[in-house]
Amino acid sequence: MNKPRFVISCPFDTYSGYGARSRDIVKAIIKTDKYKVELLSQKWGETSWGFCKENPEWEFLIQYLAKPDWNKVGKPDIWMQITIPNEFQPVGKFNIGCTAGIESTACKGEWVEGLNRMDMNWVSSVHAKTVFESSRFDKIDKRTNKSTGQSIVLNKPIEVIFEGANLDVYKPLKINELKTFDLSDIKESFCYLFVGHWMHGEHGHDRKNVGVLVQEFFNTFKNKKQKPALILKASAGTSSYISREEILDKIRNIKRTINSNDLPNVYLINGEFSDYEMNELYNNPKVKAMVTTTKGEGFGRPLLEFSAVGKPIIASGWSGHLDFLNPSFTYLLPGNLENVHPSAANNWLIRESKWFQVSSNHLSKSLKEVYSKYKQYSVKGKQQKQFAKTNFSWKKMQELVESSLDRIVPEFPKQVELSLPKLNLPKMKKIN
Repeated sequence: MNKPRFVISCPFDTYSGYGARSRDIVKAIIKTDKYKVELLSQKWGETSWGFCKENPEWEFLIQYLAKPDWNKVGKPDIWMQITIPNEFQPVGKFNIGCTAGIESTACKGEWVEGLNRMDMNWVSSVHAKTVFESSRFDKIDKRTNKSTGQSIVLNKPIEVIFEGANLDVYKPLKINELKTFDLSDIKESFCYLFVGHWMHGEHGHDRKNVGVLVQEFFNTFKNKKQKPALILKASAGTSSYISREEILDKIRNIKRTINSNDLPNVYLINGEFSDYEMNELYNNPKVKAMVTTTKGEGFGRPLLEFSAVGKPIIASGWSGHLDFLNPSFTYLLPGNLENVHPSAANNWLIRESKWFQVSSNHLSKSLKEVYSKYKQYSVKGKQQKQFAKTNFSWKKMQELVESSLDRIVPEFPKQVELSLPKLNLPKMKKIN
């Protein structure tokens, strides 16, 4: 049986959120056993390469690397790009764009134009789908820099394919199964955990909003006799000495603004971790809850993976992670939408868009409540675990990928070997 040729351009070999998304999508497509898959390895920002060789369970993807002359054998039947939409190009007979989407309320017109170049688009969350569907821009003539009177709107199909948690990896562990992390240097038995990049943006304006989290943590527990700790599993884009020092400087600067010499401890973990190592960190008995004050998520993968462990979660009450964080089982923080600050704006986060700022009062209240009423919130954490396992596993995502492809991919002409009938010709006699 001739399988359609499926070429996928994606950063599957990088230590990044898009790398994890790529590996999951590619694996799901391979598992269908319906396509001849070829991979083009792409970079992702400044994130590190070499994930697959350093994580043996993913090394099998290397065998699917496309040959250098992959594009000289004709158009692939199906072409997929897993990246930001302005990079989408229709290379195949049928083209799929896959993106985590957008963290704010609006995107650039180039993103919608990119989506419109594809036959189908997959996004990670309802939030991303809604933003793209509601976006509208004036089309500008590049020669005159004036409006053409036409509008740029999404006119191609778009579907939500969520990012499923691998429940074979992310799950509760017993104490004797914890082998990687020694947190004995942390004296506190109760720690909040934050996971994410602390990127550019003035205080209170970086996308993950880490500065506000650290500041409110200091303010909430300063001068208290009993204090929890905050662990930041963070980097400034790459895991390095420079990245670590940059983050430590930011923490010190915030500390200087707090009017107290009796502050709770904030610890930094910096480095590239495997999925199994992250699960061990989540399961460490000193890690009691996850907290994020993020301004916006296309999906929010660490929150889903942490929820599979069954511990409480405190999170901003807006954007992509609301798909899988059940408000009955998690502490969702109220707040308000505000413009993306110029210091945080970049090629895809535009100043004209808005994103979320949590209420500092509610953040402080949530930190105190989860600390003082942990048993109550621990029950909610276990309920969230069951909700996530039932509805947002990798296997559920795989089913969604396969059903979507079965529905949207057209039939391609199959190459059939020509078989001619044998002719029974009369025997010829030799004439002397």
